[in-house]
Formats: sequence, C-alpha cells, structure tokens
Amino acid sequence: MIPSHLDLSVEKPAAGGRMVARHEGQIVLVAGAIPGERVHARVERASKGVIFATTVDVLSPSSDRRSFYGDLLCGGNVYAHITYARQLEIKAAVIADAFARIARVPLPTVRSPESGARSPGSEVRSPKSEVRAGTVHVTGSEERGYRMRARLHVRDGRIGFYREGTHDLCDPAATGQLLPQTLEVLHRCETALRHERVTGVTSLELSENMPGDERALHFEIDRAVDLSRVADETGPGLTGLGYSGPFSGAPAVVFGTPVVSDRVLVVTKVGEHAMTLQRNVCAFFQGNRYLLPMLLSRVVSLVDAGPVIDLYAGVGLFGVALAACGRSGVTAVEGDRVSAQDLKANAAPYGSAIETVHQPVEGFLATRRASPDATLIVDPPRTGMSREALAGVVALGARAVVYVSCDMATLARDVRRLVDAGYVMEHVEGFDLFPNTAHVEAVVKMRKVRAQD
Repeated sequence: MIPSHLDLSVEKPAAGGRMVARHEGQIVLVAGAIPGERVHARVERASKGVIFATTVDVLSPSSDRRSFYGDLLCGGNVYAHITYARQLEIKAAVIADAFARIARVPLPTVRSPESGARSPGSEVRSPKSEVRAGTVHVTGSEERGYRMRARLHVRDGRIGFYREGTHDLCDPAATGQLLPQTLEVLHRCETALRHERVTGVTSLELSENMPGDERALHFEIDRAVDLSRVADETGPGLTGLGYSGPFSGAPAVVFGTPVVSDRVLVVTKVGEHAMTLQRNVCAFFQGNRYLLPMLLSRVVSLVDAGPVIDLYAGVGLFGVALAACGRSGVTAVEGDRVSAQDLKANAAPYGSAIETVHQPVEGFLATRRASPDATLIVDPPRTGMSREALAGVVALGARAVVYVSCDMATLARDVRRLVDAGYVMEHVEGFDLFPNTAHVEAVVKMRKVRAQD
C-alpha cells in the first residue's frame, strides 16, 4: 500500500518536467521539485510501477529555487520555480541523458562559443574557447513574451491553456509566454465571445511575427457559428481572423488576412542576408521570437557545400534562408498544403536556386536517387521521422544530416538508427525555445563515414 504522502530525496530530472526520486526502490516522478532537494509530496497515482507525486512542502530547498506565485501546473510553467540558469543546466542534462540511454552514443567534444552574437538570455557555457568533452551547450532566451505561436482552448467563453494533465483552463497571462498586447487581444476576443453568446468554438490558433505588430487568429469550431461580430469587437491588433470545422469545409476567413510576415536576417561568416517569410496562422513555424535568428544561423552554418534537401521544410525557414545566402541546388519538401503554399511564395524571389515540392517526405524519398554529395536538413514533428522516411534518408546516403528536434526521445531514437547506418554524431547543441517548460530544441549534425575517410 503506497502512502498518500511521501518524503523524497530528489535525484535528477526526467523528460516531461518531473524529477526522479525513489520510494522503497520504486521510481517516483515528482512535480515542483529540483534535483538535490528533499520534499514532502502528495501521491497522485501509480501506473506501471511508477508513482506520480506533487510537491506540497520543501523540506530542504535548493539554492536554485525561486519564488513563483502563479500556477506551476498551468501549461508552460513546470520549471518556473527554478532559476533560469539551473533550468538550462537541467535541459542540457536531459539532452545528454537521451543520447546516453536511447541513442547509446557519446557526445562529441565541443568548443564553447566564441565572441559574437549572444542570446537575449542566459547560456550554459564555459569560458571562451574552452574545449569540453561530452557536454551540451544550451543557449537561453528571454523568459517573458517569447512565444509567437500558441494553441489555446475555449470553454464557456473563456480562453486559456490547459493545466498539466487535465482539461481545466488556466489564465495564459500567468505563464508570461505571451506579449502584453497579445493578452489584450485575447481578452477582447474572450469578452466578444461572451457578449455575442457564441458557442461552438473549441480552440484557437494564434500566430504573430517577431515584432508583435502582426497577429492572426484561427478558430476551430464544432458547429455553424457567426464570428463576424466577434471579429469586430476584438478590434485592433489583428491582421486577420479565420475558422474551420466540420460545418465550414475548407478554412474560411472572417476578415483581413490570416497571414503574418517577418523580415529575417541570416548571419553567416561572410555577412548578413535578409529574407522575408510569410506564414499562414495554420502553418507550423518555430515559436520563439528571441532565438529564431540564432537557431536559423546555426543550422545554415552546419550545412556543407553542395546540394541541399530540406525535408519537412514548413514555410521555408531553413531552405529559403540558404537561397537568400546565395546557395543554389536547394530542394525544399513539405507535405502540408497550407505550409507548402507559404513555402512556394517565400521561395519565389530566388528562382531556380530553390525548388519547392509539395509532397509527403516519405513519397518524395521513395523515388529519390542516391545523393552522396547532399546535406539533408530534417525538422520533423515531435513524433520524429517515420520508419519509411528514415529508411529513405538512409538510402540517399547523404554526406551529412542536420537534424532539428524538440523531442529528445525521438531525436535520440533516430540518431541511433543513423549511427547504425554508418553516420557519426559531429555536433549537438540546445536552444531553449521554451523557457520555464520542460521542452528544449536540439540541433544535431550527423556525418556519413565513408571508406576513404
């Protein structure tokens, strides 16, 4: 019989935001704790030999604990009680643990970043030019107002995030992820939904550009509704509002345009290169306005000379950036219809330097010949690459694969498969695109080992 409350010594981070402790040899995943602490925790449930618990009192606090008066379980807050520098250390440890346990490969020796562009936030880094074996560098972000994309839920005229592990709504303002002007727009939208007594809206997608002066909303509905007056009352701050659902057929636009755009600078060794990217509110795009340029410049810097195939290209963040830097021989592949439309528009200024393909990655790879001189860029969804897609990548035999991922477990799984196919890991680093959450973005470069090497 497991007691309702446990006193626990917290050992290390686990993927997903909880920390690992033990009770009589059994693993306990405890929320609201920090490695090194001793806490008093309430047991929530036990499942498959694992106990889930939540901290109710800190018996021996870490020096890295900070005051936080919001709701730790509101989406985006699970690390908010931890100082930001320690958050980055924890995320570096999560990345390293995934490669050790799942990929079963050692981390490459890395050199800490030299002087140059720095992130707006903190970094996990050692003194300039120090060579470090088996470590991960994580670049930090500003903690507040970083988010350019969000999915929020609607219930009884309220708009919010889900609390962790529930369908209970919580106030998005409490997480600090959204800009104040974004919160004002959402508040007006919430007021309009109640005033007009609109039911049938289940969720909404939010997308805005880096300066925050363009913003679009897309409502998901489960019945026919009239959103015209909601759009009128939501007022300034929106470039467009649309909706889709079983009664609407294709996505429809209520007013304006559901597209935002950014002028993005790509920094390389030879200078800065500007490009303009448009994106529909329903298209995938990296969500952190502060780290986007740094992530983009890093990926571009890891691409070898020669042809490039950008898989899961989205609206063209990486592939179009390479064309903007003067590269040719770029092929960008995207299966989603909405993202592919934006990709085509964003690539148009660069003519034959970049070819866009609207096709699922699996189908594209199935008919592609071996490309031993190419570099592949892979930025798949959280689930990672499908077996068919990964088999296609292996069959191409590309000289290098630059893999961008927000899920360390699926990244490590796919890296293991690439290692088994003759690749070695040459580079890995993290970007904290999601401060105060348990998520982290990683960039890995794999290089094919050939007989002549």
